[in-house]
Amino acid sequence: MFTRRQVSTAIALSPILASPAFAKTFPTRPVKLILPYAAGGGTDAIARVVAQAMTEKLGQAVVIENISTGGGNVATATAAAAAPDGYTMLMANQGPIAVNPHIMKTVTIDTLTAFDAVTQVAETPLVVVVPDTSRYKTFAELLGAMQQNPGKLSYGSAGNGSASHLATLLLAHLAKVDVVHIPYRGAGPAISDVLGGQTDFIITTVPSVSGLIDSGKMRPLAVTTKRRAPTLKDVPTVAESGLPDYEINAWYGFIVPAGTPRALIDLLRQATIDALGSPLVRDRLDKDGAEPIGSTPEQFSAFIKSEHARWKAIAAAANIQIN
Repeated sequence: MFTRRQVSTAIALSPILASPAFAKTFPTRPVKLILPYAAGGGTDAIARVVAQAMTEKLGQAVVIENISTGGGNVATATAAAAAPDGYTMLMANQGPIAVNPHIMKTVTIDTLTAFDAVTQVAETPLVVVVPDTSRYKTFAELLGAMQQNPGKLSYGSAGNGSASHLATLLLAHLAKVDVVHIPYRGAGPAISDVLGGQTDFIITTVPSVSGLIDSGKMRPLAVTTKRRAPTLKDVPTVAESGLPDYEINAWYGFIVPAGTPRALIDLLRQATIDALGSPLVRDRLDKDGAEPIGSTPEQFSAFIKSEHARWKAIAAAANIQIN
């Protein structure tokens, strides 16, 4: 919920912010990009390379602020409460925006009305990985172990409601298995504990483990999309490996506090589109198996609404409730 002061401030500022002169001079100071996860994960990696390219386009720094507490809810609430002046963006993905409202009582805002969409930046497959020392050589072996040992295997995630958490919840629901969830404040520490043997596996974004896979420290067992990932062509899909109805990917996009003038939204979107077209960003996304999107605000808004409805149905069917 917005406070009366915040609403009054937004109304007072709106004629100024919407003026053509303001849009022409924007930005005159750094733009903050809030991330709902810790540094070191897939979301962080993509955000930083895009932010670097946007900095060159905007002429002002796009500064990353990682707020990893509360399963992304603190970051979401912080961004929603910011002034709608174009200087605060949120890196949105399905957990905090489309899933948490249906599985967490601690969500304090309506994520469908608290923000205006800018553009979907990219989407990327997730990958099921284990350390190279793991006894599991294939996804079928891992799934068999989960089925034969209910409640014995554990998995890490980037936090409650993160893509890594949701992907495993969906897997457990479809396979009817019981696995123990260990949430972390970001993919980085979760991956470290998988490497150290504290947890058995993780389903995470390709960017967050591509280096570990290339170096042989982690073994990819399956990817989560219906088609094999371009960068992991020899790795089968989960659907190929025993769960034909399974499919999920991670998506990322920029949103801003509701009421941000359309002229500023369009300016931020154009800077994002330009960034996605830069060789540096293209190369990074290609290496990570991520597909650039660059949708219109209307398209991204419709997509968010569809994801909201999808995960509401999944949460209800699986009886998922975090708190």
